[in-house]
Amino acid sequence: KEHLNNNTGDGFNNENGGDSRNNSGGGGIHSLALQEEVDAHVGHMKAVVFLRPTDHNIGLLVRELTVRPRFAEYHIYFSGIVPKPNLIQLLSENDPQERVKQVQEFYADFLPINPDLLSLNCRNTLKMNSALYQRNLMGLQSMLLANKRQPGTIRYQKSSRVAKQLAQEISENIRADDIFHFRRGTGSGGSNNSNNNNNNLLVLIVDRMDDPVTPLLSQWTYQAMVHELLGLNNNRVILRGVPNVSKDLEEVVLSSAPGHDTFFQSHRNSNFGELGEAIQKLLQDYQARSQQHQVSNLKSIEDMQSFMEKYPELRSESHTVSKHVAIMGELARLVEVCSLMDVSAFEQDLACTDDQGGHLKELMAKLDSSSIKIPDKLRLGMLYALRYETSMQNAIPAVKEAMRRGGVPPSNIALIDAVLKYAGAKVRGPGLYGTNQSSLSKMTKSFMTSVQGVSNVYSQHSPLLMDTIESAVKGKLRGEDYPMVSKLGTGIGVDNLPLPQEILIFMVGGMTYEEATKVSEFNEANAGRVRVILGGSTVHNSTSFLEELKLI
Repeated sequence: KEHLNNNTGDGFNNENGGDSRNNSGGGGIHSLALQEEVDAHVGHMKAVVFLRPTDHNIGLLVRELTVRPRFAEYHIYFSGIVPKPNLIQLLSENDPQERVKQVQEFYADFLPINPDLLSLNCRNTLKMNSALYQRNLMGLQSMLLANKRQPGTIRYQKSSRVAKQLAQEISENIRADDIFHFRRGTGSGGSNNSNNNNNNLLVLIVDRMDDPVTPLLSQWTYQAMVHELLGLNNNRVILRGVPNVSKDLEEVVLSSAPGHDTFFQSHRNSNFGELGEAIQKLLQDYQARSQQHQVSNLKSIEDMQSFMEKYPELRSESHTVSKHVAIMGELARLVEVCSLMDVSAFEQDLACTDDQGGHLKELMAKLDSSSIKIPDKLRLGMLYALRYETSMQNAIPAVKEAMRRGGVPPSNIALIDAVLKYAGAKVRGPGLYGTNQSSLSKMTKSFMTSVQGVSNVYSQHSPLLMDTIESAVKGKLRGEDYPMVSKLGTGIGVDNLPLPQEILIFMVGGMTYEEATKVSEFNEANAGRVRVILGGSTVHNSTSFLEELKLI
């Protein structure tokens, strides 16, 4: 399928969890300084070494310092807490020339994608092994230390063994290490709520398995759509091979960093229709500005000086406009070629409404259609299986057979069983399809939807995460489903907890840009009252999610 090219999820490098061939959890950036052969004489230079405090990385440093130190000085920065004091002693004992001038912990063991979105870029965490677990533990610690917050409360998803283990170990580490003891308030009802640096922080650890639906859906906001159709990895988009794209646009940067790309900052959460209008206006504004600075309009020395002063800005603006026009053009082409509007409307219906007979009829028609791409047939089959898994009348075997006739390879059809094993009704917690709502509340929601209508048929779905956030903010997050870690261990005693002013959510197994968009919108709507930061193992699109399911 065309729109899955270069769509491999996000990975920094092998050591950073970006390649399934190496899940050692070691450091990533050390390869630039410690594994590359240096031909030129660099003995007069100082080296800044930034790496994770792992046994493997310490071994590389020891070898560098003892065999043949190449630099005059070494300034070492660990990206997280050094877990073993003897590692520092080992460094000291193996620095005979005393080249190491300083050793510090610099808590930056994660990638800040958006102001409220943090990723560890750690792949293959749907099935967590011990090395990947330690990587996630270190990353979560680093997020807390970088934000200089001590949690007032730590809660976890009861249905997830890994979430419970992470919550317990984070709690134990905070109690055991004074470095976590920042000031902590008493919540929105406490006497310290006027101090913005002293808010009550809730750390909530959840698991991807509670919502396997969101990663399977087509996306229609800018950042999410780029990641789903083109791949957005480390803020980079590969357009190599895209029709009519110039060489300087074969690899472009889409970053939310302040001052980098104001258009992307403003429109990363805009939907496809809004985005088209915004890019058209961007192009028109640039054309108007460039016409003012044409050479034919330069009548004086002052005009020439003004032109030269603004020329770098115009060139930068030209690249920005060309970049967004190229990306938008390719997105539009893929939407048409892959019939994504038709596919997405049915995806939303499968995710949001209960109509087994109607859904089965439409699904069978799409599985037989030559205009629907193979990966989309796979995702539609999986969405049907997840919704109707527990129904006595489900037609999952017939759906599998129709998928086979429709060209879906047997190895991909097996992913239906894999996703039910990973996140089926017997495994995940309640709430994915509204099972934690009363009959009255579900009837009310259905009635209001039928009366008011849906503003956009492609954005009916709201991730389960948003229900969880709304419950947490209102103090209604059920202790039976999200117990609290206390000094006496884990339990469900969550009555009378202060309302959080900050929430750090860490999603084991990875989050999505749809969830990130909803969190950003929530923060904007609740500015000054409560703020949510979403972190997790990685940022999934449908391709990376399916690839990881294959390993289960």
